[in-house]
Amino acid sequence: MLPFSRFEARTILKLSGPIVLAQLTQTLMYFVDTVMAGRYSALDMAAIAVASGLWFPVVMTIQGLLLALTPIVAQYYGSKQNKPVAHFTMQAMYLAMVLALLAFVAMSYVYVPIDQLNMDPALRQKALDYLYYVSFGLFPAAGYMVIRSMFEGIGNTKASMWISFVGILINIPANYIFIYGKFGMPALGGAGCGIATALVFLAMFIAILFYGWFSRTTQQYKILPDSLRVNLKDCWQIVAIGTPIAFSIFFEVTLFACIPLAIVHLGPVMVAGHQIAQNYSGIVFMMPLSLGMATTIRVGHLVGQQNSQELKKAISTAIILAVCMSFIIATFTFTMRTGIAALYSPDPAVITLAASLLVLACFYQVSDAIQVISACALRGMKITKPAFFVTLISYWPIGFGLGAVLGLTHWIVEPMGAHGFWIGIIVGLTVSAILLAIILKRALNRLANENMASTTAA
Repeated sequence: MLPFSRFEARTILKLSGPIVLAQLTQTLMYFVDTVMAGRYSALDMAAIAVASGLWFPVVMTIQGLLLALTPIVAQYYGSKQNKPVAHFTMQAMYLAMVLALLAFVAMSYVYVPIDQLNMDPALRQKALDYLYYVSFGLFPAAGYMVIRSMFEGIGNTKASMWISFVGILINIPANYIFIYGKFGMPALGGAGCGIATALVFLAMFIAILFYGWFSRTTQQYKILPDSLRVNLKDCWQIVAIGTPIAFSIFFEVTLFACIPLAIVHLGPVMVAGHQIAQNYSGIVFMMPLSLGMATTIRVGHLVGQQNSQELKKAISTAIILAVCMSFIIATFTFTMRTGIAALYSPDPAVITLAASLLVLACFYQVSDAIQVISACALRGMKITKPAFFVTLISYWPIGFGLGAVLGLTHWIVEPMGAHGFWIGIIVGLTVSAILLAIILKRALNRLANENMASTTAA
């Protein structure tokens, strides 16, 4: 029986509340992109789906690596050490700009994988145009990720919430201007979303810099590090912790993002239906993910305080909250599936396909909640390598592999298209949840034994 602490529930919910709003608002931007492009044409919605299959893994991998800053800062915050916070934030910013530069160069060759896909020439061009425009947002996006991770490490989760509101206020009018060709701009369709997204990243980076400069919570950290030079040892510490996180996120994101690439030859309706189900699932996933991010912060603080008993209570409380939330999400999704699909597209064929995929999405909500809380708790303890191996095995050989067999081949059943891939997702996430929960339990027992040994020695 997992222990439940009302105090930890209040603490985690207080931390996660602003994160939920920030994550939902940022995901809402992608929802707006999808809906506005879909209203322009099904071809433009499909172009965003294909382009996202290449763009999202790049951005999320960078974000995953920079997320290492959160537990590093959180543990210094828990042990009441202020000076290293500014130092590691500066080193993370240097690292972020290098990563953005590498990604920007790589994006200039994105036509190579796209040319390997069997797709309509008009769809190909719209996808390439979107990726070209959005790549200019890589540098401000990376900078924003660093400052946000620092804020969350010190327990200020409201910063990203307020800044995300700035993003959505820029996103909607920018989409309107560049998709539909207003105020003298050319009508770019779905490709216009790329310009809008780049402008959003720039606005959010500038806004969070201003917020950080004037916020009372950061005054004690506004001190110059002992040196402004690049410290390769500390950069490597960020890379060592962040790389497994980055690849874990990469494996999960690409599990979803590569499905449109695998089914693009089945036509725009199949891709659009999958895109709707994927986009909605991404929106509702922000709630357990936000609990997980709050858990990372809380765990980091408690590890810094060397409080293993409260640590166990915090993690078990977070898991209980996430599982309860997952049941609510699944019930709402099943009940409202047709109405949800109709929000995205007026096409009856697309609505029918998307609604059937949303039924499958209900089945992995619990396992998804458990795996994200377990992974985030381990992240707060700076234990990131096991999640790398678990996600690699669970998402690709099991999740995508089984999905490809069911969706595209006659090996087991008649080809199921997108439905087969979603069944693979269910199985992959379930395996991930089981393995990560086992690893987390062992890590907690090991930490408790270490603390007990150190107390006895003292």
